[in-house]
Amino acid sequence: MVVVVVGVAVLTGLLWALQRRLVYFPDDGPVPAAADALPGGRDVRLTTADGLELGAWWVPAPTADAPTVLVAGGNGGSRAVRAPLARALSEAGLGVLLVEYRGYGGNPGSPSEEGLALDVRAARTHLLEAGVRPDRLFYYGESLGCAVVTELAVEHPPAGLVLRSPFVDLAAVGSGHYPYLPVRQLLRDRYPVAEQIAEVTAPTTVVYGTADTIVPPAQSRQVAEAAGRLHRLVEVPGVEHNSALLLDGDQLIDAVVELTARTVP
Repeated sequence: MVVVVVGVAVLTGLLWALQRRLVYFPDDGPVPAAADALPGGRDVRLTTADGLELGAWWVPAPTADAPTVLVAGGNGGSRAVRAPLARALSEAGLGVLLVEYRGYGGNPGSPSEEGLALDVRAARTHLLEAGVRPDRLFYYGESLGCAVVTELAVEHPPAGLVLRSPFVDLAAVGSGHYPYLPVRQLLRDRYPVAEQIAEVTAPTTVVYGTADTIVPPAQSRQVAEAAGRLHRLVEVPGVEHNSALLLDGDQLIDAVVELTARTVP
């Protein structure tokens, strides 16, 4: 019995210490120049409130009045993975900033909930200082990025918000994948999407795949139900979490474009 108790204690301690390695999966290597990955792409530097210099990719909008989409990615890869999304949005006449978190894509630092909140604020500040109008600025979150932009939207409301495969909170996802562990008690990073989305005043579109095994579809629907101002719920039938159809598929791109067209005065 003592051996079991000690074993559980050691395992719990390891999970507490190493948990962020189970949450964040960055591709931390260098990425190509923006212009090599995206037509019209520019490499930009974002300065965070805690002093980090982060690389990001920006494709400016074709005109001053055209909408711009701030894109916060998921917990894996780098901005290079989201180049097809940026290309599709740009071809639809939108400006795009691909945010790159700390610890991702050659950036310094280590990811955390607090850190990613600073990163996305630095991205918003960069766009505003570059002349993007607040009433033309939209946020787009992918999976974990849904939590990042939802938290930002509470403090700094956008013109509109798109959440792709959002979860209720990080513990709800973790409990599903690790049902025998006290996930909710162990987690340092919470990301309470459903709680915070109720406070968001911007029109919100939720997009999810019905065959998602990473973020259960029921959780995405629950986020939509909790939204303070739900604009549209888009189901992509038979599609998994990492499907290309949820990266730059027609239904996804159409959902973003439709929201910008409906909400821009």
